[in-house]
Amino acid sequence: MVSNLDKKSSVNIHEVEKFSNLADGWWDENGPFKTLHEINPIRLEYICSKIRNYYGDDLSVLEILDAGCGGGIISIPLARLGAKVTGIDAGKANIEAAKTHAKKKGIKIDFLCTNIEEHKKQYDVLLCLEVIEHVDNLEEFMESLASLLKPGGLIILSTINRTIKAYLLAIGAAEYILNWVPRGTHDFKKFVKPSELTNIIENNNINLSDISGMSYNIITKSWKLSDDVDVNYFISGVKSKK
Repeated sequence: MVSNLDKKSSVNIHEVEKFSNLADGWWDENGPFKTLHEINPIRLEYICSKIRNYYGDDLSVLEILDAGCGGGIISIPLARLGAKVTGIDAGKANIEAAKTHAKKKGIKIDFLCTNIEEHKKQYDVLLCLEVIEHVDNLEEFMESLASLLKPGGLIILSTINRTIKAYLLAIGAAEYILNWVPRGTHDFKKFVKPSELTNIIENNNINLSDISGMSYNIITKSWKLSDDVDVNYFISGVKSKK
């Protein structure tokens, strides 16, 4: 159940239910979130690189919010590195899966079942990974998201580009041929071009600092950071202090 939603909420209840129904598989590396586990090392590499380049090596002094944390597969590794991490998600089953795994691993972390409109605290670093393509009211979502970032804070986003290549690979191949993710996971209409996302974050006083792609090598069956943003990409930026 998602509570206190108004008509402008970014929460798509169908999307929340879809992922909540898979919550038991969040930490099964060969389950429905297998692809997320495969890209996790690359996501952590990018996130830690941007954080350390901006703030320095001591993650313990930083408060990080993982918005749309799912089962905590990014939150928990970051907490293990010493950061003070809070993970929020609108799906209660997802939060329970995250709490259970964190407890099992002895990791202290705050997981809250809420959405960005209801959450009010500000953070040094704000993460929103593979979430944007599942929300409603993207501009309102980004406005609420930006409000949770301290002035001078760092935001890191990742999502899928709205290109024919992305449709063929992220939906056609990944969902219907290779079965990497469950069918119906993605809606092409919700994919976002980097130029569109850049405009939205800049309208919320966030200055773009980087755009990077994430590519899959069919031969080596491995993921890597790249300049190719045609399918998966990261955006990072810094919120103005004014």
